[in-house]
Amino acid sequence: MKVLKLNFTDFWPNYDKTDNYFYNLLKVDYDLVIDENPDVLFYSSFGHDYLNHKCTRIFYTGENIRPDFTACDFAFSFDYISNTKHFRLPLYSIYIDHHNMLHELERKKTIKETTKIWKEKTKFCCMVVSNPNCTKRIDFFKQLSKFKKVDSGGGVLNNIGGRVDNKMEFIKDYKFVISFENSDQDGYTSEKIMEPILQDCIPIYWGNKLVGNDFNSQRFIDYNQFESEEDLIKRILEIDQNDTLAIDMILQPTFSPVKTSHAEEHKQVIEILSRIVEKNKKPIAIQWVRYLHSFNLFCSKIKKRVLEY
Repeated sequence: MKVLKLNFTDFWPNYDKTDNYFYNLLKVDYDLVIDENPDVLFYSSFGHDYLNHKCTRIFYTGENIRPDFTACDFAFSFDYISNTKHFRLPLYSIYIDHHNMLHELERKKTIKETTKIWKEKTKFCCMVVSNPNCTKRIDFFKQLSKFKKVDSGGGVLNNIGGRVDNKMEFIKDYKFVISFENSDQDGYTSEKIMEPILQDCIPIYWGNKLVGNDFNSQRFIDYNQFESEEDLIKRILEIDQNDTLAIDMILQPTFSPVKTSHAEEHKQVIEILSRIVEKNKKPIAIQWVRYLHSFNLFCSKIKKRVLEY
């Protein structure tokens, strides 16, 4: 196999350079070597070390951040962008592979099995949140709590005596899970909607208004589909009191019928990566547009300082 020198930088803490989404796809066709002078550099949004590399640069973000095409030769992000240098790859897709979730997400349950699971759920609703900056989520928690007790197992609004050690283990006893994104942006779908589905709970989702392109809208409660929070809460309480409605939701397929299959998505990503590697095109890092990127970074720093001041 052809040797391909890779490296990864500016990712989140403890990012494994030899066991991640991109490495695992590429290793099928290439003999991969992690090298300080790579042929291809994958980078994310948690630093600027990528500026020290003049090779082909591929940007990936799972955050609500837009790619800067003056810095990268290709970008993978959550966004719906009409650009030949971009492919939509939301965080939840990476999450599925990393935690080996696909089989369970696609597994069809029987009515008997689902009924038993639902009947064993002894608690109403919960959330597990560590980011205090999404006021939408906090406000909704308080509103729903006026009708029935909602448990909070995270660092925000904790009311169970301390933070839970294992989120997935904690939520499994609940009928509903507040699954709000940290921010709302078309296309931005994280793992938050999947975790309750994996535990046979019903997600109460807010965030990506186009989430129905990814996940089956019959499998969760979509905040954006209601005219008011009052109507949303009425629906939640109705399902809470009606086992037939709840079980029907749990039985629904996880993914939207219009979504590209996970296997096809893998195939498309592999084709893109192979094309980038084999094309041997002049990297953007040594083209004149790199100066435009440097200027953009300078402007961003000045803006940040002004806002902080």
